[in-house]
Amino acid sequence: MAVHQPTHRSSGFHLPWFRRNGAVSAPGSVEAGALTVRACVFASARVLMGFVFLWAFLDKTFGFGYATASGKGWIDGGSPTEGFLGHVAVGPMESTFHAWAGAAWADWLFMLGLLGIGLALTAGVALRLAALAGTVMMALMWVAEWPPAKHLSDGSASMSTNPFADYHLVYAVVLIALAAVSAGDALGLGRLWARLPIVRDHAWLR
Repeated sequence: MAVHQPTHRSSGFHLPWFRRNGAVSAPGSVEAGALTVRACVFASARVLMGFVFLWAFLDKTFGFGYATASGKGWIDGGSPTEGFLGHVAVGPMESTFHAWAGAAWADWLFMLGLLGIGLALTAGVALRLAALAGTVMMALMWVAEWPPAKHLSDGSASMSTNPFADYHLVYAVVLIALAAVSAGDALGLGRLWARLPIVRDHAWLR
């Protein structure tokens, strides 16, 4: 007796997706919007990246004693950019960064950028805007540290661990990848965000 093999195979392992009424739909159901392991991985990466930006914002605002000393937070009158930009000692924009250090506009742009990117990633909305803003921020920070240099402007060793691929570039690539795969659709508000009329009419807000 001939045994007929199924012609359709699952494209990957799927986790059950819960309907609003609480019923569990069959794994792999397209109608139910099955949650794949790949989607979970991207969603996890999105939330972790969001926390990176949110934590930087919170620590610099309130001075939790990690990267920002207690009592030196933005809320205490400290400048989020003065310490970093004021100590840039290498690269083609060294003098420019020194001029920007501590400026009110630089502080506000930097902090709003950290908060906006962090919230967007955590919620899974406006990932394209978050990727653009985050990439610009990472690029500027990469230039500020200038990994290609072996020596600082005073002649001392830069201690650069890699002349090109440092964590700023890795973060930028991850941000772009998260936006490209619509990582906010899983375990986030991406689908609801995409249904908003203004987002439907302007894909760059997606």
